[in-house]
Amino acid sequence: MKIIGIIPARYTSTRFPGKPLVDMLGQTMIQRVYNQVKKSKHLKQVVVATDDQRIYDHVLSFGGNACMTSGNHLSGTDRCHEALKKEKENFDFAINIQGDEPFIDPNQIDLLCSSITLQTELATLIQKISTLEQLNSPGEAKVVINKDQEAIYFSRSPIPFVQKGDLKDWIGKTTFYRHVGLYAYRADVLEKITKLSPSLLEKAESLEQLRWIENGFKIKTVETEMEESICIDTPEDLQKALQILKASV
Repeated sequence: MKIIGIIPARYTSTRFPGKPLVDMLGQTMIQRVYNQVKKSKHLKQVVVATDDQRIYDHVLSFGGNACMTSGNHLSGTDRCHEALKKEKENFDFAINIQGDEPFIDPNQIDLLCSSITLQTELATLIQKISTLEQLNSPGEAKVVINKDQEAIYFSRSPIPFVQKGDLKDWIGKTTFYRHVGLYAYRADVLEKITKLSPSLLEKAESLEQLRWIENGFKIKTVETEMEESICIDTPEDLQKALQILKASV
């Protein structure tokens, strides 16, 4: 089975313009992400998919693979689809890897890759929620699964709802999962989901994976206990990441 890792990277960002190219102790953020992803044992190819010439040129300058994609894509999934179509080789699966996680653990990628088969349509990672802060945060997508470990629903609200007991006591009364943002798409399924219109649930929750569920696609979930990677959304997040880097030198 041939798997490609695709790292969508945009220059424009409301909260942090130009963040793929910010310096992180001698390497840019996108370079650190790329180098971590290359450590995966299951990926045959890794490519940065961007809509910006500066990012494209920079990735090539450090010996990485990159492809130019449209500036009109509304999601990383759409950008991954275009990047996959531009590859000369055929791949069975594409893994969508966030371009703003410079500390991403390649073992996370390998865990997801090792869980998929040619019968898998879509797959992603989940993790048990252990704190009330995570459970109550709209920034954390929660997920409920069925007996086959397939996602039934994703929400920014705490789910499932525990009828008996205050929210502060919910942890421990049942199992809650949070979504970890890595996606595996079977190539033919990626083609199909990019042609779907935005759905009502997706618009309500602002979670694109709900569009896939509403249209009958199955999302396999794989539980991970690995430490969460740091996502850099703001300049403040960057400063925290730099402190971690400096401490490790």
